[in-house]
Amino acid sequence: MDTRFLESFIMVAECGSMAEAARRLNVTSAALAQRLRTLEADLGHALVLRAGRTVQPTEEGLAILDSARALVQNTRDLRAIAAKGVPEGQLRLGATATSMTGILPGLITALSHQHPRIEYHVRPGSSVDLYHALIAGDLDVALLVKPTFALPKSVGWVSLRVEPLVLLSPEGADCSDLHRLFSEHRFIRYDRNQWGGQIVDRYLRQQALPVVQFLELDALDAIAAMVDQGLGIAIVPDWGRPWPEGLRVQKTPLPAGDVRETGMVWRKSGARLAAVMALIEVCEQAGP
Repeated sequence: MDTRFLESFIMVAECGSMAEAARRLNVTSAALAQRLRTLEADLGHALVLRAGRTVQPTEEGLAILDSARALVQNTRDLRAIAAKGVPEGQLRLGATATSMTGILPGLITALSHQHPRIEYHVRPGSSVDLYHALIAGDLDVALLVKPTFALPKSVGWVSLRVEPLVLLSPEGADCSDLHRLFSEHRFIRYDRNQWGGQIVDRYLRQQALPVVQFLELDALDAIAAMVDQGLGIAIVPDWGRPWPEGLRVQKTPLPAGDVRETGMVWRKSGARLAAVMALIEVCEQAGP
């Protein structure tokens, strides 16, 4: 049985669409359909049910889905195991939105030059979700905001960027008196469910600023765009480029503010440890 056919079935089940699954796998819809027919013939059961443009696993398909995922993942691990310490095989990476564009491309470029046989599967998400995925074994490394709690001994940490808090305000706003500024403008809050948002919330409470909350969201570029439209002011970590183009906002450093630390956390064991440690070496060379 060709594990590519199992991978195709898994992708169709996750996407719920033949067209989207074909796009992600970089094959034609006809080729994907042929893979599914071959797999169904091998197993003797229909695995997916088509209803208009959507596709769902049958009862038999759902029954094998978890085992199929495990088999595909174990097959990918064989390359890493057979390499005997040489970095290759699939590396499962997680990254937050700002690090996905500002940090990760440079790391992957450097690592690809040194170890071209490493393959990458990148999962976007919040720091909280990526951390739990790493601990559960669903990721090998994650690029995220450093947690406020102590990390377990089973994982390692390397810092890549230290981001002080900055005030975002409309162009021309007088930021010399923060209490007056906050009393005159609505506040666009960085989501307190995010570790970075908790740093902002702690600063607001420490400074006893009179917050008139208007919005709360977890996308930093969206917060900056809201300030650009004159909807309010915000406090955010000074995240790395790229920032949204054409913003008309003032960015003012805040006195006595905390910082958001972004870095890489990784599992210290696993079949892909050689590739993980090659990436960590690149991270250490990049430094904060």
